[in-house]
Amino acid sequence: MRKRIKIGLIIIVAVLLGLVGVFWFGLHLMSDEDKHIDISYLKTELQDGDLIFQTSKSRQSKAIQLATKSKFSHMGMIYKKNNKVYVFEAVQPVKLTPVNEWINRGEHGYFVIKRLKNADKILTPDVKAKMKAIGQKYLGKDYDIYFEWSDDKIYCSELVWKIYKEAANIEIGKLERLKDFDLSSGMVRKLMHERYGDKVPNNEVVISPISMFKCDKLETVYEE
Repeated sequence: MRKRIKIGLIIIVAVLLGLVGVFWFGLHLMSDEDKHIDISYLKTELQDGDLIFQTSKSRQSKAIQLATKSKFSHMGMIYKKNNKVYVFEAVQPVKLTPVNEWINRGEHGYFVIKRLKNADKILTPDVKAKMKAIGQKYLGKDYDIYFEWSDDKIYCSELVWKIYKEAANIEIGKLERLKDFDLSSGMVRKLMHERYGDKVPNNEVVISPISMFKCDKLETVYEE
């Protein structure tokens, strides 16, 4: 009888250990797609005009990281509408994306939010309204895979930079030339050749996410 009880206890312990093991491995094998970041608690703290940065999972993301020597490859601007929080971003096409959806689309759900210093004094209600009005002319435009400094098509950091410049006459980040980036890696060269062939526009004006991220006119207000 005692022998049977011992065997039963051993089986129960083994089953429990097995379940614990399955649960533990399940947590560690969870993919990025299974992880969900919810910042509902933060929405009241976000302000129109805040800049939000992440690492995109797009095909060109790694090339952008290598060329600009930055972990950030995508960015957008916080936009509040009808008591909801969005990210105004240049993807395909330029659009408003719910902030939680935008964050969860990035790598590991990691993001950083920056704000203009003295934003409460500089970004007045009139300026914020002007920023949104200017944004309307870009809404629906195609994403610019060639990173040209024109308004026909537009990429992520260019969109935010131009809105700040036109609405508040503030330049966030330093404008550079395409040739200023590190174009030496194989991945970057391959992407450049696919898009430009042998005619790379080295003198094209470009604004990168990392240049805006490092701008001393901004301060970090949140990092997840």
